Amino acid sequence: MRRGEKAVLLFIVLVVAAGVARPLLQGEEKHDRDIPFYSTATHEVARDAMDIYRKSGCKDCHSLWTLSDMTQAVPAPMLDGIGSLRSEAWLYDYLSSPNPQAILPSRLKLKYRMPSYATLSEGERHTLAGYLASLQVKDWYLEQTKKAEYEKLTGKEYPK
Repeated sequence: MRRGEKAVLLFIVLVVAAGVARPLLQGEEKHDRDIPFYSTATHEVARDAMDIYRKSGCKDCHSLWTLSDMTQAVPAPMLDGIGSLRSEAWLYDYLSSPNPQAILPSRLKLKYRMPSYATLSEGERHTLAGYLASLQVKDWYLEQTKKAEYEKLTGKEYPK
């Protein structure tokens, strides 16, 4: 290898090394590559809750695991990370209420408002509430989740 070729190769190695070392030295976090949502539910609870979710038509309005029905344009909050915002007891009470709007008012037209799931069995409501409570968001994404829910529920910009 000639002297000029060695210099070019050394330059390329230094540029690549600097590009790799820069984020490490600055302490940058790579959150944009992470998926911020996760569940702490067991496989059995997740399976049972998803059966109730499908049977009850929740996906007609809500997205879960960032999947939604593209034919629906209902501005319901996504359920990813809802367990970081609401407790299992709160979710159970909300699902059990004959009038969910009394607990959490909705700006949506009547036909799009959260229906009551008080007609589900107590066990189904507990399963669904437990699963929803297991849907967590990583700490670094919690503010973004709060903002998204607030803006969906109120139609207003999140207060800074």
